[in-house]
Amino acid sequence: MKPQRIPLQVWILTLSAFAIGTAEFVVAGLLTTLAHSLNISDGQAGNVITAYAMAIVIGGPVLTLWLARFEKRNVLAGLMVMFIAANLVSALATSYSVLLVSRVLAGLVQGPFYGIGAVVATRLVAESLAGRAVGQMFAGLTLANVLGVPFGSWIGNIFGWNVTFYVVAALGAVALVAIMLTIERQPIEQARSIRQQLKAFRHGPLLASLAITVLCWTGFMTLYGYIAPLAEQVAGYSVQALTVLLFVVGIGLVVGNHIGGITADRNLRHAQLLWPLLMVASLVIVGLVSSHYWLFMAATFLFGIASFGNVPPLQMSVLKHGSAAPELAGTANISAFNLANALGGIIGGLTVDSTLGAVGIPWVATLIPVAGIAFVLFNRRNSSLKVQAVR
Repeated sequence: MKPQRIPLQVWILTLSAFAIGTAEFVVAGLLTTLAHSLNISDGQAGNVITAYAMAIVIGGPVLTLWLARFEKRNVLAGLMVMFIAANLVSALATSYSVLLVSRVLAGLVQGPFYGIGAVVATRLVAESLAGRAVGQMFAGLTLANVLGVPFGSWIGNIFGWNVTFYVVAALGAVALVAIMLTIERQPIEQARSIRQQLKAFRHGPLLASLAITVLCWTGFMTLYGYIAPLAEQVAGYSVQALTVLLFVVGIGLVVGNHIGGITADRNLRHAQLLWPLLMVASLVIVGLVSSHYWLFMAATFLFGIASFGNVPPLQMSVLKHGSAAPELAGTANISAFNLANALGGIIGGLTVDSTLGAVGIPWVATLIPVAGIAFVLFNRRNSSLKVQAVR
């Protein structure tokens, strides 16, 4: 009988997600240090982040297609070995090209690990706890933003950026050992061909769920990616105070991720609509109080809760509708999140450089999630009409 609480094995997946999430985001805090050390421009250093993201979006699903046939515990362990190796290469890199290649290799790990790990997490618990198990695993990603990124940036800027990657590799090694010691081998399922796995994407609700992820999540990165100019230019935060603000938002991300898992277990259908609505409402509140120092901090904390409350319902919806190929579907959703991150970055950048300026970011950030809510309602109405037609 599966446990009625979150077991240790899911916490091990949380640790793994923390290590991987730190590797993804910590480069943002090391850009100028990297650029100076490797004698490249800040723009070239930024390409390191882009390369990592594109490896997730494009390479993740392709790699998962091949890995889905193997036993899942060993796949997770193998991916963590690849993660450790990639970060060691990053730490030893003395040229821009080697660093770029190493970040691509590290990025290839993230999509399959999160996608396959989410499937394993749901199978380690009773069905009634599946949403909380997924939320618990993705809590590692939120903790990476709260703890891993600031600490990793501090280490890199004091002791050298190479040291940060050694620390990340060490985190990966701890996670690898824990995976091998605590997670049992998963039952071998009948191998599906690549063609059979891809057939899952003929299922309309799965494609709709992936589209909802992109639409609803774009609003998060539009604001979060450009919260610094909004805080400094409009709310009056200093660079030092910005660190405190980001920590507060990060706490909100952790809280929202936890509550989102609970709501997904109670009623996935309602949760999938509730959290985008709350995120849009929080963005409006941020826009209304953006010129008030303390109210802005409180509003962005609420924004953090509302935003990451979306993560478990969005991931659970994709796993539900992609049950014919859950590993590939889960990985495709990670790609959808990162596609939304890229769109949010573009939209936020265009906004802050336009006549609207930083003050317009919260308002523009609401547009795509509102379209996502409309799409959810349209998709549900369409599904209801089809059911009625069948009857």
